Amino acid sequence: MIERKNMGRVSPFLLVLLALGFSFATYNLLTLVIRYKTSGEGAGFSDPVIAMPQNVRKLGKSNLKYHVALTATDAPYSQWQCRIMYYWYKKMKDAPGSDMGKFTRVLHSGKADNLMDEIPTFIVDPLPEGLDRGYIVLNRPWAFVQWLEKATIEEDYILMAEPDHIFVNPLPNLSHGDNPAAFPFFYIKPTDHESVVRKYYPKDKGPVTDVDPIGNSPVIIKKTLLEEISPTWVNVSLRMKDDPETDKAFGWVLEMYAYAVASALHGVRHILRKDFMIQPPWDLEVGKTFIIHYTYGCDYDLTGKLTYGKIGEWRFDKRSYLRGPPPRNLSLPPPGVPESVVRLVKSVNEATANIPGWEPAESNN
Repeated sequence: MIERKNMGRVSPFLLVLLALGFSFATYNLLTLVIRYKTSGEGAGFSDPVIAMPQNVRKLGKSNLKYHVALTATDAPYSQWQCRIMYYWYKKMKDAPGSDMGKFTRVLHSGKADNLMDEIPTFIVDPLPEGLDRGYIVLNRPWAFVQWLEKATIEEDYILMAEPDHIFVNPLPNLSHGDNPAAFPFFYIKPTDHESVVRKYYPKDKGPVTDVDPIGNSPVIIKKTLLEEISPTWVNVSLRMKDDPETDKAFGWVLEMYAYAVASALHGVRHILRKDFMIQPPWDLEVGKTFIIHYTYGCDYDLTGKLTYGKIGEWRFDKRSYLRGPPPRNLSLPPPGVPESVVRLVKSVNEATANIPGWEPAESNN
């Protein structure tokens, strides 16, 4: 019999601290986004591939299946997102154009939780207590190291995904051999932090432009490459967190920079696909993209105007549901709100309407 974890009660004080931390991180990213959009850099492009090694351009699409893997904790906040994500994986897996293989939730809480029978799960250990210094994302590379070493993975490729991803179109294998596919994040700018990056990627390794503007997710990568990169990713992450200058410069995206640097240290360059995913409310349309990443809060007044960091008359923000799942049948956005936000809420509603035993938390305040 699988051991079930007793979730217990969450301290209200801890929830306040978490909410403040999330708000701080969101505020900083929000500032970056506003600068990005007003600068015009966010304008659309006809070609979704914005960077690809020259030796890859002549190749066709890869047809090899990839394993979908996401790292997660046993916290209610993580669990409800994983359930929605897994619902959309199952719906898209066998659709025409999909190269999805099997699915694993890599649970780095160290013991079983109450989703073991619902979602395919592999349990790994968290980092030793205190090593993450309160930055729980540092457990992600360590989780992948353990999973890759101990699990039986049939597919030759892996999609590193996150709980707050929703598949909106069938996702093919966008990688090509030793060149993984990744999403380019506008706020990951290694060249703007060259003096910091050089602490981990010395000049004899090559120019800083060899470090791709990416995080580890979403990334589709050959399994053997990830097995090589992951231990380096762990070490670079811990070194970065241990260095005050780096920690201050990279903040909440430190682990993303660590993956980018670790990949470069192994000579791996990524195909950059801006159609890999969208991030409402800043990206306005789903179109032919593959993933909605709902990391940002969506706040609007009743005329459909985005309220930029101010709680709106209508809102959807995953951080409103730290204690547990949102209710079924969330209200749809008012007229004038971008299609991407409408699609996001409709996708959440469809999933929660069809997932058995969906029980909202008594209070998410």
